[in-house]
Amino acid sequence: MLVDVKVPVLAESIPDATLLDWKKNPGEAVARDEILLELETDKVVLEVPAPQAGVLSEVLKSAGDIALSQEVLARIDTEATAPAGAKPAAEATAPTPTPAPAPGNGSASDALSPAVQRLVAEHDLDPTAITGSGKGGRLIKGDVLAYLDGNKQKAPPAAPAAKPATPTSDARGERREPMSRLRMRIAERLVQAQHTAAILTTFNEVNMQPVMELRKRYKDKFEKTHGVRLGFMSFFAKAAVHALERYPAVNAYIEGNDIVYHDYQDIGVAVGSPRGLVVPILRDVAQMSFADVEKNITEFGTKARDSALTVEDMTGGTFTISNGGVFGSLLSTPILNPPQSAILGMHKTQERPMVVDGEIVVRPMMYLALSYDHRIVDGREAVLFLVAVKEAIEDPARLLLGV
Repeated sequence: MLVDVKVPVLAESIPDATLLDWKKNPGEAVARDEILLELETDKVVLEVPAPQAGVLSEVLKSAGDIALSQEVLARIDTEATAPAGAKPAAEATAPTPTPAPAPGNGSASDALSPAVQRLVAEHDLDPTAITGSGKGGRLIKGDVLAYLDGNKQKAPPAAPAAKPATPTSDARGERREPMSRLRMRIAERLVQAQHTAAILTTFNEVNMQPVMELRKRYKDKFEKTHGVRLGFMSFFAKAAVHALERYPAVNAYIEGNDIVYHDYQDIGVAVGSPRGLVVPILRDVAQMSFADVEKNITEFGTKARDSALTVEDMTGGTFTISNGGVFGSLLSTPILNPPQSAILGMHKTQERPMVVDGEIVVRPMMYLALSYDHRIVDGREAVLFLVAVKEAIEDPARLLLGV
């Protein structure tokens, strides 16, 4: 019996997907739920598993082709047998025994994910030589990709085989690569924001000492109680909710001739990934605890590095926070994430001399930037919103008391 392999059901905001590469060739045996190919949308990378065990009898789409939701990509013959010499499906999908990892890479019982197994096998890597950044030192896909990139940079350029006599000392090479779907989508949305919104940015600075002292005092107990580290993003997410409740226009958007207000705060958190910037969504942040925020952000960061974010993770959002400070940025003007009307930019915390009660003292200061759509948010509201965030960070008790 022939069974169709189809594109998964895509969200309304995703019209189609690009086929990245096939993991199996026609005539090869496949097992049920074995990953056959990867699809890239403008938001996420999807893995397509085999719906039934059998033999991959026909491939209808090639790498680089565009496919629509539920379109047939291939067919599996569930009654056929693989040609002599081909690996049985069970053997083909059996994971390579994982050597005992080196110290810091987790315990011997830690299993590699299918994505990591494929990368390790394809590039003939020793997993124990790669430092894992997952929970408990677990090796994730992003670790392997970073390891491969690092080795590429260290490896000396190979001499051309076809033209050994060609001098390479003053060669000025160029290479052309097609943009990924994610990068094209990022470019499209950034241009859209510039063309459709009246973007202004207002700045302020915040004294991080109160939050840093609070975090230092409770971070060990917090991690022991909740199983996650206490970072700064949870304070800013809760401070943003505190300010959004007071200035709802910052949490709204324009649709035609209407302003659509939200009675909830779904905050997007900009996260870097191997494929580009992604913005997963923290939903109903007003109802979340600090621990809930930190756990979700940690999970998003791991999934982004492992290219495992889903469409649902990045759909929606009423406001966005971007933290360029993790890369060393001291000041920037963030660009709106349409159709949202505002985005908060965090930056690097740096000690600076400040005047307090007539005396010069050293304080850990951070510049804050709020970019906003002036069509819906007035300058007064934007400034007061940023002041509300500043006051909440400089006096964290406000977040507990709601004042």
